[in-house]
Amino acid sequence: MKTPERQALNPAGIRKPYARYSHGVLAPAGGRLLVTSGQLGVSADDQIPADVEAQCVLCFENIKAILAEAGMGFEHVVRFTAFVTDRAYFPIYGAVRSRYAPGEAFASTLVIVSGFTLPEFKVEVEVTAVG
Repeated sequence: MKTPERQALNPAGIRKPYARYSHGVLAPAGGRLLVTSGQLGVSADDQIPADVEAQCVLCFENIKAILAEAGMGFEHVVRFTAFVTDRAYFPIYGAVRSRYAPGEAFASTLVIVSGFTLPEFKVEVEVTAVG
């Protein structure tokens, strides 16, 4: 499937993004919109790694599968929203996201939360994609 043209929006009058993302993304009208539920760091056989990086990878692998089911890839993602239980997990999450998400034509939000449905979970990621 052809990747829709997206335009990264980073106005000169506001602070540059803190990481590799854009303040806004303009996606063409008429594309199919995919919105995922938050994906947790759990495998298909219910294994939850103790390591936050391994949980992040599982989140992104789950998202990759959802995108593929829709005939899309990470190049179609226009927004990432992530939730972590510790501020120290931010750079780990960012490094994993960078391995999966090309360029910076996507918006991004990261929120620090007190926890998830099970105390073992450390990260949750959801995306919005246009294809």
